[in-house]
Amino acid sequence: QRREFITLLGGATAAWPLAARAQQPDRMRRIGVLMNLTADDPEEQVRLTAFVQGLQELGWTIGRNVRIDYRWGASDPDRNRTYAAELVALAPDVILAGNGPILGALQKSSRTVPIVFVNAIDPVAGGWVASLARPGGNATGFTSIEFSMGGKWLELLKQIAPSVKRAALIRDPTTPAGSGQFGAIQTVAPSFGVEVSPIDVRETDKIEFAVTTFAQGPNGGLIVGSTSLALIHRDLIITLAARHRLPAVYPFRLYATQGGLISYGPDQVDPYRRAAGYVDRILKGEKPADLPVQAPTKYELAVNLKTAKALGLDVPPTLLARADEVIE
Repeated sequence: QRREFITLLGGATAAWPLAARAQQPDRMRRIGVLMNLTADDPEEQVRLTAFVQGLQELGWTIGRNVRIDYRWGASDPDRNRTYAAELVALAPDVILAGNGPILGALQKSSRTVPIVFVNAIDPVAGGWVASLARPGGNATGFTSIEFSMGGKWLELLKQIAPSVKRAALIRDPTTPAGSGQFGAIQTVAPSFGVEVSPIDVRETDKIEFAVTTFAQGPNGGLIVGSTSLALIHRDLIITLAARHRLPAVYPFRLYATQGGLISYGPDQVDPYRRAAGYVDRILKGEKPADLPVQAPTKYELAVNLKTAKALGLDVPPTLLARADEVIE
């Protein structure tokens, strides 16, 4: 799979119009890419394909006028730091950062190499940019879920499973999103009559133990936060929710398509296509400090009716009517 993916990314683009190719100088430019999942994760392949296609549409051809160096952090802080330093040492013209923690690692290695980030949560609070309108430093890009989304997830959980009285948030406590999303859920939980608690994710065996322990109580449900660790362990989390008959709300569409009950959040692939436009502008001389940070433009609600049936849940017609995708 990995070989096929790399072949796709580096393959010939003879079909692209000669006029588009002529728009760019012949000098080889260098792009570094540090992703937050693993090299063999199908989701990473989809995201990077969107990025490369976006570059091609702007006249950049791998092997002719641009080279891309890839690294995968797998949501490991040590790997992020190591690979960030490696990429900076290659002296790229610009680096694509797969999320906020990766952006932070890159900025610790360099405050001068231009960076375009994607799917970062609250980059201002993270200290990575001065403001959304005028980032002011060496980084700009595209934000992901706001902390307040946590309240929406709890609302959806109660709509699809009204009997839920206890909810656990699966989160990464080492990231700002981990505490921010939990705080947002705690704020609205009393109005829904729900008691909330965190499940901190790091190792696989601890996730399984924590979810199994939580499931021993009655009227429980899960909320999966927007953390790379949860994405890496998504198959396990979806399996545990099914095994223990826990209604669960997820942050991204791919969870629902892989068997999760319901998901709501921004499109995770589109920012990579849009990031190609910012990379193009930086390669042509613009500075990240002058390019405003952009928010998501598309949110998706997906419901898996097969999973709902397995849990004995009747999905409200009003919820189905709002869904962008219903999986049967």
